[in-house]
Amino acid sequence: MNAIALRPAATSAAASTEIDNRPAYLGFAFAYVFGHGSAMLFRSGAVLMPSWLPIALLATGLAAGTVFATSASLRAQKAASEARRRAERLVGTAWITGFAALALAITGLSTASDQPELQTVLWPAGSAIVVGLIYVAEGAVRGNALHYNLGTWLALVAAAALFVPGAGFFGVLAVLGGGAYLVAAFLERRRLAA
Repeated sequence: MNAIALRPAATSAAASTEIDNRPAYLGFAFAYVFGHGSAMLFRSGAVLMPSWLPIALLATGLAAGTVFATSASLRAQKAASEARRRAERLVGTAWITGFAALALAITGLSTASDQPELQTVLWPAGSAIVVGLIYVAEGAVRGNALHYNLGTWLALVAAAALFVPGAGFFGVLAVLGGGAYLVAAFLERRRLAA
């Protein structure tokens, strides 16, 4: 009888450290589908729109996804062990390290090659690669295979998208990157229920 009474408490404690990534995934899906999607339409000339619109849509989705991801992570850390909180903080600093290194690499490459237009593709691809690799690390720390697999997919898709010329580059990110976030948001419900 005591074992039965303890089981729900243990399950409840374990569930409280789980991170529900659905809102973050949907925010990032918006960024990819509408931000990169509109960039593809704008750059291909298929749709006339202000040049600032794709960046504004991308920034809106990225900001929403980041706020949702950060707040969910902070809530989960409150109920986590000290070792888990330390691991989360270390992985959290990878965001700063990754994007600082990316900024240096892109600036250096575009300056050394005297091709500033490279930044147009290197920032979206490089950002998705960094995000993907950090998702791999977060998935490993959290024991979250869905997050890990999403990160693997994003890193590989972003690197492969660099082979696609012109506006098609943005189409690959919109469809395969945004689509992956939507699939992950759908699968997250099942992961949390299990």
